[in-house]
Amino acid sequence: MTILITGVAGHIGSNIANRLLGEGNEVVGVDNFITGSKENLKILLSNPKFVFIKASIEEQWLKNELAAYHFEEIYHLACPTGVPNLERLSEEMLSATSIGTRNILKIAQEHKSRFLLASSSEVYGEPNIFPQTEEYTGNVQPTGMRSPYEEGKRFSESLVAAFVRKHKLDAKIARIFNTYGPNMSWADQRVVPRFLDQALSGKALTVHGGGLQRRTLLYIDDLVSGLVLILRDGDSGEIYNIGSDKECSILEVANLILKLTNSKSRILFTQRPPHDHQARMPSLEKINKLGWQPKTSLELGLQKTLESLKEKIEEDLQTQVS
Repeated sequence: MTILITGVAGHIGSNIANRLLGEGNEVVGVDNFITGSKENLKILLSNPKFVFIKASIEEQWLKNELAAYHFEEIYHLACPTGVPNLERLSEEMLSATSIGTRNILKIAQEHKSRFLLASSSEVYGEPNIFPQTEEYTGNVQPTGMRSPYEEGKRFSESLVAAFVRKHKLDAKIARIFNTYGPNMSWADQRVVPRFLDQALSGKALTVHGGGLQRRTLLYIDDLVSGLVLILRDGDSGEIYNIGSDKECSILEVANLILKLTNSKSRILFTQRPPHDHQARMPSLEKINKLGWQPKTSLELGLQKTLESLKEKIEEDLQTQVS
């Protein structure tokens, strides 16, 4: 089977590619490295069944480049991410989720591919019901600080729904809640990479506000299994939440990371950004009916992430010495 992954150099995209290559598939990956990492492609590029194309999904020439392949499946993940980029890359987020998503949907239509959109829990905004079901329309600010990503993903979902209704495309939507694990960007300031980096370097762990904000953190292997399941076994046109069903506070995450790293770092409470949401909790009934359940505990997942990070640091040191 030949599979297209957009955003392949990102945290999720690179892990999906690794899983699908392990199944024996041919994978074509597209990324422009605007927030993806070349490091994440090192292992993938050593596989002869992996083809990489450096491009933005908004570029029209990409369609001709991909015409040489026939894609049975498309995983569409391409979009700049990261809270620090909400202003800096706001136009790029909106362009990728609109023009870019339409371009990839047209390719899926022509190839008659099964299609998965990686959407986000950000479409729920600052929710006022718990847990959030897929029918919940959210509590969002269309022009707020987070709107380039929130509204961009909402628009992408609308495009997918239009292609399902109008063109009978076999497409599904996955609303991804907080995820962590190997290949995360250490520059985007998400809580897990930020805390691990600070703990290992002896810096204070910066906790916004009192650290009472609550999150559900899903390990990347569980996410990848769920995304593959949604694309292959989910119903066309349907939306599926995917995330952890175990809630924890930011302060609890900080203390657990200090324990796992044996770090002497202290916790430093800092001013909380006004756009930081207080909590989200996914309703998982729909994806549970497909047979999916999270398998990795937070402590085990963080331990695996820590081991992966240490291996990367050792590889970098060996490269510098040689």
